[in-house]
Formats: sequence, structure tokens, C-alpha cells
Amino acid sequence: MTEVTASPHDVLRRTVATLDADAVMAVVDSLQLQGAKVSAVVAVPLRNLQKKRDVAAFAAGAPIDAVAGLLELLAMDPLEKVIEALGEHSETPTYEQLSAAVASLRGAVLSDDEVIAVLGFAIGNEFPAAPHCRRLLGEDDALALAEIEITIGHASLLSPKVVDESVREQRRARREQEKARKQARAAKAKPATPARAKPDKKMPAPVAPPAPTAPAVLEVTRRALTLTPAEAALYDPAHPLAGAVVTTEVPFDAVDPVIPEQQSKIRPAVVLAGAEQGLLVRGIYSNPSPSRQLFTAWRRLGLDHVSYVDDARISVAADATVARLGVLTDEEWNSLF
Repeated sequence: MTEVTASPHDVLRRTVATLDADAVMAVVDSLQLQGAKVSAVVAVPLRNLQKKRDVAAFAAGAPIDAVAGLLELLAMDPLEKVIEALGEHSETPTYEQLSAAVASLRGAVLSDDEVIAVLGFAIGNEFPAAPHCRRLLGEDDALALAEIEITIGHASLLSPKVVDESVREQRRARREQEKARKQARAAKAKPATPARAKPDKKMPAPVAPPAPTAPAVLEVTRRALTLTPAEAALYDPAHPLAGAVVTTEVPFDAVDPVIPEQQSKIRPAVVLAGAEQGLLVRGIYSNPSPSRQLFTAWRRLGLDHVSYVDDARISVAADATVARLGVLTDEEWNSLF
């Protein structure tokens, strides 16, 4: 199976297996998974990787969501550099434009491992440039992906056992044969009894079985926003824009030493509450920091790169221009608090 024909999921797995294991483990060890707001199908395999330290086994056997999440962390920074090098062509580059951008960064700015991470991530997530990324991997031996034997089909707590259809048919045939043997034994053992006259009495009316009840469905409800007394005096959490993601002029929380005269910037933000005097928001940024968490809805809402929501709550003036990008689902909203 080559980089040109492998499925997107296989490329994700082979990419992680190709990268330097020590560099991968350095990223994995930096993750704070205990108590993190991460799905168990992602957190459990990553915690196991922290203990067992076998990157190849993780790439071959972990759920694809866990593999994809880890590769996203590994590809995040180098992807930003490739996007910057592509400039206005970053959305749908040609093969020549992508090849030139990668060549300009490779060696001086990006290592081969970082280039592999970016190309594998783009293929696995089926970016518009994925065919060009496959071609780059296939044409350069230094970027070739490792060959691995994928073991995710084996039974585990997080990946159900896959049974071959022929084995399934054999089991079904054995069950039918056993059922027929039991019926024959029961008929042979049953003694013949003379028919008895039925007593002349009125039989009770049949009782209808109880109506089946629908299985309980776990409903996710939006977590209520807790405002400080000062915020509650100014803003209404039931404002029509609460829960929406918008682009607006977000003030800086500190003076920029390079351009001190600029006090704000147009950027995406999550609206927490609002009132006539403005909006209360949390800004969305392209760079991670200790006070920011991954904004999982960045691709769904049309942002062009991995983004992060800052913990700081910022007031936006009522006269600021606001453009709505979309609304967070209840799960996406709850993950921010």
C-alpha cells in the first residue's frame, strides 16, 4: 500500500508511526489528561501511551480519533508555517505552489518529520491539497511513510472485535443445527396423552401486553453561564447572540510594544452574554498559550486554521461591527467551561 493509494485513516496511522518516537512522546508527556475535558476514546489510549511508551503499537491499534488528535497536535505549528509560506494560495494551492512552499521551509525551518506530519495530517483530513500531499510523499524517499500492520480490528475495550463473515455464517449454521436437535429430542421424549374434554367455563379475556417503552435518551443541555456580580449587572446571558461565534473588534488586554497605537483587532470570538451597551466575549486566537484551550469547532465554523479560545472575558463596545459565523452546539459550549 503506497502513500498514493492508502486510505486517509491508514495515512494518519502510518504518519504517526513514521515520526521520531522520542519527539512524539515529548508531546504526549506534555498533555494533562487527568480530568481533562476529552472523550474517553481519545484520553484512554493517550494515557496508555504515556505508560507503555510504544508509539508504533499506538499508531497501529489505537482508535482513529486518538491517532488523529495526536497527529493534529504534532502538525499544528509546522502547518501554520506552511500556510504562511503559501500566502494567498493556502486554501487551494496547486502542486507546484505547495511543492515550492515546502521546499522553501524544509531544512531551514522545518525538519523532514515536521513536513511528514503536515502532509500526513492534510491527507488524513482530506484537505483540498491532499492529492498534492500524496504526490510529495510518494516522490521523495526521505518522506516515505512507515509500513505497519494495523491491529485495530482486534478486540479491546475501545474497539469492538471484527468477526469474519464466513465465521459468522458457520456459527449461525451450528446454532440452527443445535436448535433442530433439541426440538427432535423434546418431541421424542414427550409422552402421548389422551385428549381431555375442556371444562365448560368462560375463559377470561386476554390481557394486552404492556406497550413497549422507548429507551431513555441522554439529552445534552447547555451549561448555564456563571457571571460575576459586576458582569451580571451589565450583561444578560439570555441575549440572542449568546452562544454564537462572531467576528468583531476585540480589544487587546495589554499594550502592543510594536504598535502601541493599535488597541484592538478584528478576530473571532465566542459571545457569552450581551446587552445594549455591548457584548461579553472570549477571544479566539491562532496561537496556543496556558490560558487557552483548543476550539474544537474551528473547522465547522469556517476558520482557516487550528484555533484556541482564551479564558479571559472581554467587553466589546456596542458600536463595534459584528458578523455572525455560526452557533456552538451544546456539547461545544459545555467544553469551554
